[in-house]
Amino acid sequence: MMKIRKNRVKIITLGCSKNLVDSEHIMAHLQSGNVEIVDEDRKADTVIINTCGFISSAKEESVNTILNAVENKEKGKLKNVFVAGCLSERYKKELEKEIPEVDKYFGATSEKKTVMGILKSLGVDYRKNLIGERALTTPGHYAYLKISEGCDNPCSFCAIPIMRGGHVSVPLSLILKEAEKLAEKGAKELIIIGQDTTYWGLDRSGKREISKVLNSLSEIEGIKWIRLMYAYPSRFPDDLIETIRDNEKICKYIDIPIQHVSDKVLKAMRRGITKSRQIKLLEKLRSEIPEAAIRTTLLTGHPGEGEAEFREMLDFVKEFRFDRLGVFTYSEEEGTHAASLKDAVPQREKNLRQKYLMDAQREISEENNRNTVGKSIEVLIERKENDYYIGRSYKDAPEIDQEVYVSSKKGLAPGEFYKVRIFDYEEFDLFGETII
Repeated sequence: MMKIRKNRVKIITLGCSKNLVDSEHIMAHLQSGNVEIVDEDRKADTVIINTCGFISSAKEESVNTILNAVENKEKGKLKNVFVAGCLSERYKKELEKEIPEVDKYFGATSEKKTVMGILKSLGVDYRKNLIGERALTTPGHYAYLKISEGCDNPCSFCAIPIMRGGHVSVPLSLILKEAEKLAEKGAKELIIIGQDTTYWGLDRSGKREISKVLNSLSEIEGIKWIRLMYAYPSRFPDDLIETIRDNEKICKYIDIPIQHVSDKVLKAMRRGITKSRQIKLLEKLRSEIPEAAIRTTLLTGHPGEGEAEFREMLDFVKEFRFDRLGVFTYSEEEGTHAASLKDAVPQREKNLRQKYLMDAQREISEENNRNTVGKSIEVLIERKENDYYIGRSYKDAPEIDQEVYVSSKKGLAPGEFYKVRIFDYEEFDLFGETII
């Protein structure tokens, strides 16, 4: 009997880790059918592009990726091009008109109907027993775990609620089921994500119950680190501080995107918090969890951010000395409240302000790293490059934070934890050797 060749599919994921999780769910369903997931364009019959539509640069990248796939289809290198994700959710009609060569547009892939639509288009049945299954594309020792969809926060600059809708908490039973499967696959670190992870439970019980989620996850055998991302500062639950402090499995790492510190700009951003309340929260986190690495993201160039408001933010960065920090420049998104505001900041000025903030953080990071020399830290090894093994401490999330370059006389295994003595540093990286 002649063997029927499997349909070969490549999935291109653009944007954030939440999109990555969506793609991993789709892959697991596809692999259950007569589909082979491939990495190379030349091997694929079908390309599925999971798009991002968050900011202008992400939209541009998504459109260019679609156009490239369509070009390959016209050359006979591909049979089908499917487009899903946030850009497709928000601009489906426009995309269908402008790029009709795409075989089918789907919405955000987190929606069950979207997943089912993709599977149906490829002749694969949707199987309920695969709920929670994922084909991991991250290194096997860590995985992202999405605990919610959408967002209810009214931030003026953000189009996520337009694309993803309001906040919906994933039921705890499904979160635990998925986490257990990830642990069975070898995951030792779970990175908890959602548009606002501190919101979890409010739509189900009327209470913010993120601590319940974290404590339940910590009981899963095989999981050593639990890292919480996207902890919104407004209405930050007090019990979460105790949970992070007292639960050994939860990384003493707090990702709390404050975006700004000026009352004028915070109000324009509709962040629901004042400068004084924000500072009080940050100081409480640092005092009650002294070993915590506090990470934040800032947004510069929002309409109404004058020189005085920017200087206020820059001075605070120098004063508070965040352990980890990222800076984005404001991007006007149609349909958002900020798009209707005046006092726009020129792009050149936005870029300059971003540079000043990162220059300040570079000095802070270099001094922090200098103070780490001579100390021993626990490092999760990720990979080997040339003469170094490269890993992360509890203070560092993958891809966005710094790394530790480790020299060792013996071979080190990716996915394992080692004690490392730091002997040198750079602005955003550490160098160490294993302790025998």
